[in-house]
Amino acid sequence: MDSSKILILVVFLFCCHVSPSSSSVSITVYPTTLTRTSRIVTVRWSGVESPSELDWLGIYSPPKSRNEDFIGYIFLRNSSSWLKGTGSVEIPLVNLRANYVFRLFRWTRDEVNPKHRDHDKNPLPETHHRLAVSEEVMFEAAALPDQIHLSFTDHENEMRVMFVTADGAESFVSYGLDADRLDQIVETAVRRYERKDMCDFQANSSIGWRDPGFIHDGVVKNLEKGKKYFYTVGNDAGGWSPIHNFISRDSDSNETIAFLFGDMGTYTPYATFYRIQEESRSTVKWILRDMEALGDKPMFVSHIGDISYARGFSWIWDEFFNQIEPIASHIPYHVCIGNHEYDWPSQPWRPDWSYSIYGKDGGGECGVPYSLRFKMPGNSSFPTLTGSPNTQNLYYSFDAGVVHFLYMSTETNFLQGSAQYNFIKSDLERVDRNKTPFVVIQGHRPMYTTSNEVRDAPIRQKMLEHLEPILVQNNVTLALWGHVHRYERFCPMRNFSCVDVSSNFTSTVGAPVHVVIGMGGQDWQPIWEPRPDHIDVPIFPQPERSMYRGGEFGYTRLVATREKLTLSYIGNHDGQVHDALEILSGQTLKGTIDSNEKTLKNSVDDQKTPSSDKVASVESIFPWYMKAAIALVAAVLLGFALGFLTRYRRDALERAQWTPVKIVEL
Repeated sequence: MDSSKILILVVFLFCCHVSPSSSSVSITVYPTTLTRTSRIVTVRWSGVESPSELDWLGIYSPPKSRNEDFIGYIFLRNSSSWLKGTGSVEIPLVNLRANYVFRLFRWTRDEVNPKHRDHDKNPLPETHHRLAVSEEVMFEAAALPDQIHLSFTDHENEMRVMFVTADGAESFVSYGLDADRLDQIVETAVRRYERKDMCDFQANSSIGWRDPGFIHDGVVKNLEKGKKYFYTVGNDAGGWSPIHNFISRDSDSNETIAFLFGDMGTYTPYATFYRIQEESRSTVKWILRDMEALGDKPMFVSHIGDISYARGFSWIWDEFFNQIEPIASHIPYHVCIGNHEYDWPSQPWRPDWSYSIYGKDGGGECGVPYSLRFKMPGNSSFPTLTGSPNTQNLYYSFDAGVVHFLYMSTETNFLQGSAQYNFIKSDLERVDRNKTPFVVIQGHRPMYTTSNEVRDAPIRQKMLEHLEPILVQNNVTLALWGHVHRYERFCPMRNFSCVDVSSNFTSTVGAPVHVVIGMGGQDWQPIWEPRPDHIDVPIFPQPERSMYRGGEFGYTRLVATREKLTLSYIGNHDGQVHDALEILSGQTLKGTIDSNEKTLKNSVDDQKTPSSDKVASVESIFPWYMKAAIALVAAVLLGFALGFLTRYRRDALERAQWTPVKIVEL
């Protein structure tokens, strides 16, 4: 090939990858060094000729990533001055333990590839024409501890503290009752996972994989009940985190507070390969509001599956833990596994009836990030059979004040005879209802829903067949589920039949109240189940068993005392209560009845047994026939009183309250 042809080829390749106007395009970033408290970078560009509405800014970490391996993108049209070929955007970044760089690309309508789409079927940006590259942006002290979160252990006088570092250096948790005197210290264990541990695309690809850092796990011990502890994590060589605090557990407390939801996900300040969950920010905001209002009381979070929605894109986990750290560094953050943490085509437990259920929702993670980034009580484990770490945090339980909480996995074997079934059955049978009069079970996929989620019908049938009987037999109070991204509250129910729809029930009638609480942030959701004869023009009847249906994002707040459990549905658009459920404990009702019965009996006894002086006076004044008449009247009064007492006992044993609203909230 002669030199002229070589020159033509070089020019052609250059034109394919760099716009002719690229020499005039500039891109700057400020600041180039970020900190934990100042992590917003401003990206400015200029010199873009004939701007296209599809021109975009790519976000990359590490800096040497391929053009197609961006972590996110922002269209230049988000800047008000983009038509002039100049503009700027501000982007809050999280510490990925590697530097960032920004690349500017030209993309036009005629280059849209209909086969290269994101999760919502929108075309993903093409990278053929790169116009400019910024200098690198770094985090100061990038190895400092990050993503701090708490959880309970199997012992009441302990608290688990977990965090991430870049280098895995020996690190500690220093803690105490005085923020100025952290006089106790424990060393942390360290673990991590590798790209080879991922089971499928995209988690094991260059598009999805990023180094997750080193996960530290420390357990602080010998805590006094219900006390405020201060702590920091890190080491002297690399530095320490800011001082945080938590309230230790107190089994003697007559109050339980928890924030419960499913399917929250993660907000990112950029678009990426999959849909982000913008509403998750509001869920975090209102929970922080409630935490501040409640003050120094023990409380915790329960996030029942579909945690970050990373689905194989590793950096989403980093974004998620940074998002929840203001909550999770102060109160325990408890989780159970969902389909988007786990499911992949070759998962070990996939019976014939489940092939429409378990697919690729985990994005190739096969539960590994979930299992290592969290550590829940208990030691439940299930093999991946791929050489990857076992799946953990599947089923466990703990007491918090007056409530016993039980978590289960709907993604691994729960059928009768399985290890999980045996655990659930044994755990429920061991509950001391004098200590914890309320029992709450939680899992990801719902046993009951009126959404048109037909794909999950087989698993719901198996849950009804294998699990509902033991929930009924052991008088479970509440069953909370996610997966369906709406709120729905059912009547006290067993086998699709309401035990009561008049709002009169107690926690001991053998009919759990099922509530779907998957409205934490993810917005995609099937419609409600239509009437069979109105498929083309759907009509969505609300069955009698469905007491309240809501489409508002939000969370639930549980507050329980020995007397009453209240579950409130908080909506994100206003932070107000949209629905409330109240259940009185049978234990408390009995105490109230006994007290009322004693009071009434004493009143009757006072009438039956006057003092000796009065008896003598009556004897001297009334003849025998008058005494007989008085005795007859007294007997009638006593019969009336006992009849009233019997009626009161019957009514009281059935009495409990929830908000008797039966509507669909749009």
